[in-house]
Amino acid sequence: MKFTKMHGIGNDYVYVNCFEETIENPEEVSIKISDRHFGIGSDGLVMIMPSDKADFRMRMFNADGSEGNMCGNATRCIGKYVYDNHLTDKTEITLETRSGIKYLTLYPENGKVQTVLVDMGKAILNPASIPMKAEGEEFISKPVEVNGKNVNITAVSMGNPHAVTFVDDVESLDLEKIGPDYENHTLFPERVNTEFAKIIDDHTVMMRVWERGSGETWACGTGACACAVACVKNGFFPYDKEITVKLRGGDLYITYKNDGTVLMRGPAETVFTGSIEI
Repeated sequence: MKFTKMHGIGNDYVYVNCFEETIENPEEVSIKISDRHFGIGSDGLVMIMPSDKADFRMRMFNADGSEGNMCGNATRCIGKYVYDNHLTDKTEITLETRSGIKYLTLYPENGKVQTVLVDMGKAILNPASIPMKAEGEEFISKPVEVNGKNVNITAVSMGNPHAVTFVDDVESLDLEKIGPDYENHTLFPERVNTEFAKIIDDHTVMMRVWERGSGETWACGTGACACAVACVKNGFFPYDKEITVKLRGGDLYITYKNDGTVLMRGPAETVFTGSIEI
């Protein structure tokens, strides 16, 4: 199987061109290739596929083999892949995901895409649609008991569920210890991605993320979007202002518009190409 290793600010996946390759058992393949000692090493597998609804279709699998609905960093990398590898010559493309159609604007330099802007659609704040076991229209800064401690959580779906909690110190957190307690909390029947965030200034927030099925990753595009939405809903930032979200792998730039739409801008990079027996 031919593949391309790519990353969006450190959130790395193995990308496979399924116009040319066939993967019969993507769950098993994702587990195998994601292993950083015995495989290629990645946060999961992304399949770039034909679509009858959009220019391209994405399927993505986490490192544990579970299929995800959406990955913001992967959408940007797909935009770079299809342009750089001449699958399209358009700089505005549509991408089918399990969370609907996403709209990408590509910014090439010298024939290669460096930056991608993704219209991520509208943030979902209704608990039943996230999904989570809670009443009401929104779940904004409400107390939740996690492993015996009360923490305030803001719940957002960007096509996948997120729980955002604001902390005083992001860097000292032991995510390996506390992450699974959030991920598998009974409030979230489909598990949850968790963002631990600290406000830095009037347009900047620092964030670490624990992703369901993958553990801590260096970046999460949908997580950065959910974090920005939570910042606005909690009154830290205004609508319609680009927010810098600082992650371990780099920065993403998120705008939460007054109509509920979320825009994500950031880089995408190719690491290397190769082939592996599966």
